[in-house]
Amino acid sequence: TKAMLPDNVKDGEAWSGPIKKIVSPLSDKILKSNKDVIKDIATGKVDSCDAYYPALCLDGIEDYKHCASKCDKDAGEEVGVDCGRVGLITCDKNTGCPAFFQNGANLHDDSISGGVCLVLSLFLLIVCLMGLVNVLQRGLAGMSTRIIYKATNVNGLIGIVIGAAITILVQSSSITTSVLTPFVGLGVIQLEQMLPLTLGANIGTTITGLLAAMVSDNVDALQVALCHLFFNLSGIVIWYPIPIMRRVPLRGARALGRATRRSRLVPPIYIIVVFFVIPLLLLGLSSLFMQKTVGFTVLGSFLVIGVVLGIARFIWWWKKQEGLQKCLACLDRRTDMNSTMKTLPEDMQFLKSKVSLLAEHT
Repeated sequence: TKAMLPDNVKDGEAWSGPIKKIVSPLSDKILKSNKDVIKDIATGKVDSCDAYYPALCLDGIEDYKHCASKCDKDAGEEVGVDCGRVGLITCDKNTGCPAFFQNGANLHDDSISGGVCLVLSLFLLIVCLMGLVNVLQRGLAGMSTRIIYKATNVNGLIGIVIGAAITILVQSSSITTSVLTPFVGLGVIQLEQMLPLTLGANIGTTITGLLAAMVSDNVDALQVALCHLFFNLSGIVIWYPIPIMRRVPLRGARALGRATRRSRLVPPIYIIVVFFVIPLLLLGLSSLFMQKTVGFTVLGSFLVIGVVLGIARFIWWWKKQEGLQKCLACLDRRTDMNSTMKTLPEDMQFLKSKVSLLAEHT
């Protein structure tokens, strides 16, 4: 991925991506943040944001030259005489001062302006996402099951392209999968057809990171986005082209589906173990070896051995000691118990009515 980065940008230099060149002129007319505030506070040049206030423009003229141009201290220039001063909101050389910039503003004024922009941006984001979901759901709901089946009954590679295209349009793989998953439950889309669509959605969701990286000033963000893309591509190459490998996620999905029918506790347990317990365990073990001390290295080695033995013991119990059947029996007991508790009041009323009838006859 590093070889794919722009050659004209060196390490530490700012980089303007194509998306930023399109978006920045419009956003800079609304609000432009002063990045020097974060840098100066982080490096200890100033103690707080109060050092940048009140905002001051020479002669009351609100433009970059009179407000945001920096003073040359070596030449003896002073703030308020030879140059202006800006706070959290600054001006741009090309577009001038944004709409939320105010001459003489204090920290409270700029904080309110930033809060208003944050609320408005979140509101617009939520409205756009809700609109996308609504339009997509209405579009799919209006189709017959036969049309949906024919549209998704395509070659696996084409399915990957379709999943990626849909996700690029809606900018979220969660929207794509959440809309298509109910159709799998209804039997409209087969599980074998859903797999390439999901893989394509995983590729399409990386486009969001690439777009964000093209707006960022740091070229390292582009490399991280490329790593995200190639991580998903590598996963597809490993798990999809070879039929034997392809059957692993399909069998796992069917097994989870059968277990979920037995108990609703299976999905949350699966999410907690796979997405929280296992990553935290691996992260904790790796952090022990990264300390580069003998004590932590020995401790980490013993913990790794213990984890490996624990996994081996669990596999032995699961395969050889009927662990799977015991887990399924436990899920069935909990399901029966829950269904019994739900119908218990009605059953009690039914029994009372029968007892009262029996008492009348006797």
